[in-house]
Amino acid sequence: MRVPILNRLEALMPGEVLVADGATGTMLQDAGLPRGMPGEAWILERPEEIVALHRAYLDAGSKFILTSTFGATRARLKAAGLDAQVPEINLRAAELARQAAGENRYVGGDIGPSGELMPPLGPLTYEAAVEMFGEQADALAAGGVDCIYIETMSDLNEAKAAVEGALGAWDLPVFCTFSFDTHGRTSMGISPAQAAGAVAEMGVSAVGANCGHAPEELLEFLPVIRGAAPNAHLIAKPNAGVPRMVKRQAVYDAGPERMAGLARQYAELGAVIVGACCGSSPAHITAMAEAVREGAP
Repeated sequence: MRVPILNRLEALMPGEVLVADGATGTMLQDAGLPRGMPGEAWILERPEEIVALHRAYLDAGSKFILTSTFGATRARLKAAGLDAQVPEINLRAAELARQAAGENRYVGGDIGPSGELMPPLGPLTYEAAVEMFGEQADALAAGGVDCIYIETMSDLNEAKAAVEGALGAWDLPVFCTFSFDTHGRTSMGISPAQAAGAVAEMGVSAVGANCGHAPEELLEFLPVIRGAAPNAHLIAKPNAGVPRMVKRQAVYDAGPERMAGLARQYAELGAVIVGACCGSSPAHITAMAEAVREGAP
C-alpha cells in the first residue's frame, strides 16, 4: 500500500525525485485523436487509449502521473458540448489513471486554466471561478487521486481561485505550477516570486514551473520559487524546448538527452517532482528518469 504522497516527498534523500509524466495532447493525437477534438472527449469514448497513454509513461519510468483532465473545467468543456458531463468526465479520468498506476504509484488530479478571463479583462468572477474549479477538484478526488495538481497558470487571481476551490476537495494536498513564458514572467506579468509566494500563503504543498519556453529557463526560476515558498516542495515540468512549425506541426527542439541533463540540474536545485510538458514523450521521461536518482516507491 502506498504512503501518502507528501510523506513520500518528505522521505526523499537530497537529489532524489519523484519522476512525473510528459505531454498528453500530442500523444493522444498520435493515437488518432481528431484535430480539434479535446482529449477529454476520449475519457468516456475511448478509455482504453487514455489507459494506454498512462501506461506508456509508467513504463518509461514515471512514478507520478496526471489525469488527462487539463481542459476539463466546465468553461472549457462547454465549447465541445460536454459541460453537462464535467463530474462524470473528471471522475472517470481519475479512475482510469488509478487503474493504470495501481497501488504503488501516484496520481495527480490535473486542472488547467479555464480559458476565461477575469476582471478587468473578462467576465469570470473570482467566486464563479472558485466554484468551477471546486467542481472539477471534487470529482477528481472522488475518483481516487492522491493530490490536486493545478498547472500552467498565468493569471494570479485565477490560480488563487483554483487553489481555493481545490483546497476544499476531500482534504487532499494541492500542488500548483505556473508558466513563465513571457520574459521571465507569466503572460499576465506575474513573476516567479509573486506567483509562488501567493499560493504558498494559501497552503499549497508544492509549487513550481511548467510549460514555458526553453527548459533551461527553469534553472533561473527554480531558486527564486524556492526562496519565495521555502516550505513548499518544488516542481519542474518544462516543455521539451521551443517549438517550430514543420509541415503544419509543432516540432520541439529538446531531445531526450538534453532533457536528461536538465533533469539532473533541476534535482540539484531542489526539485522533488521532475517531468516534462509540451513536446515530450515517453522517450524523454525514460532519459530523465535514468538521469536522476529516483525515490522509487
